[in-house]
Amino acid sequence: MALLQILHFPDPRLHLKAHPVKLFDKELKVLVDDMAQTMYQNDGIGLAATQVDVQKRLIIIDISKSDEAKKLQAFVNPEIISRSGDVVGEEGCLSVPGVYESVRRSENISVKFQDLDGNVYTKDYTGLMSVCVQHEIDHLDGKVFVEYLSSLKQNFIKKKMKKIFKPQ
Repeated sequence: MALLQILHFPDPRLHLKAHPVKLFDKELKVLVDDMAQTMYQNDGIGLAATQVDVQKRLIIIDISKSDEAKKLQAFVNPEIISRSGDVVGEEGCLSVPGVYESVRRSENISVKFQDLDGNVYTKDYTGLMSVCVQHEIDHLDGKVFVEYLSSLKQNFIKKKMKKIFKPQ
């Protein structure tokens, strides 16, 4: 397993759209392992392949509490097929460290996805899992959560991130 470098907002690569996964091979499983190690090392609960500069439609999520066994879930080629309700909650992102803002999301979603072997599933999610899936799918579509905020807040966060992660 290897730690991967996480892209930071406003890196333009975060705005690229991911391509569907077509090969369900060992390389995909290694990528998931590397992404998981990277996510856990950075105290995250979700990570999209695009955040580590891999343009594949792949996300991982683990919302288990620190005192529980890890429950990593991988979603390949996920797509939201229905949504209902509204919820506003504070979100953060490994690509925008230290920034937490309120974002409006759908409360309930139904997601169609594949597992690491290519099997197709449709599952319903609510609560934190629903929010995480939506947040990570946004990454696959080239959108970072700060883009739901006012342009004033976006510009402030952009300047803050550029200052923290300035090129060396």
